[in-house]
Amino acid sequence: MTASFPEIQRAALAQLPADTGLDGELVVWERGRLAFERLRQRLARRGSGAVEAARQWPAHYVVIDLVHAEAVLTGWPYKRRRAALESLFEDHDLKAPLTLCPSTSDPAVAREWLAWTAAGLEGLCFKRLDEPYRPVRSWLKYEVRVTTGAIVGAVTGSVAASRTVLLGRYDAAGRLRYVGRSTTLSRAAGRALADQLAPPSGPHLWEGWTFSAGWGTRRTLDVHLVHPGVVVEVAVDVGRDSAGRWRNPARPHRVRTDIDVAQVSLFDEGDASR
Repeated sequence: MTASFPEIQRAALAQLPADTGLDGELVVWERGRLAFERLRQRLARRGSGAVEAARQWPAHYVVIDLVHAEAVLTGWPYKRRRAALESLFEDHDLKAPLTLCPSTSDPAVAREWLAWTAAGLEGLCFKRLDEPYRPVRSWLKYEVRVTTGAIVGAVTGSVAASRTVLLGRYDAAGRLRYVGRSTTLSRAAGRALADQLAPPSGPHLWEGWTFSAGWGTRRTLDVHLVHPGVVVEVAVDVGRDSAGRWRNPARPHRVRTDIDVAQVSLFDEGDASR
């Protein structure tokens, strides 16, 4: 991973004291929001390609925890490690691309942070103040999710027994834009959905498209296009990529036979809770 982010390596070597161990997360910022797909693209770059990617999509290392500072600190409670981490940033005047992750014990401040979802923030992480650093995740994550509607444009599996649905929304120009894929449907849900689906009545706007099977893979999905006339209610994370697609799979709730596709939010309108 180091080879893919030369600007982070340079900053760490130039700014951090020797024998320092940090825990954090890499992020790429683009057009006012977190760009997770740029991060994925950068992970595949090496050498001159990584240097060019660092110029085009610079990364930041958001530091969450301090685990080593001339000695192992993992046995310290989080409150003490956090104080030491803040002192590290202040004493050594650490600057971007090294960034201190905000932390608070004030519920009102935490609620304010949840409003940052427009920038791609998916939620908040919670750590006990008295807890040591553990090699496995022991902290909790609160993800902001909304319930919204989307149009079924294609399915995997078969039309008679769908395994997942590929979802879309129309944009202002009348084009059906791909917004994401669902989690795996139960067999009962797949069969129930089949009663509502129909083959395309004419040329499909997704004809000839390929759909990735997921992050970190070049495998494409084998999909069956359907007439985009069925609306499903789904729960989605607020995190989106720069193309406007949901970053994580949507969780289907039910088919909305009472809603017409024209009533679904447009592609650029965001996710309104229903």
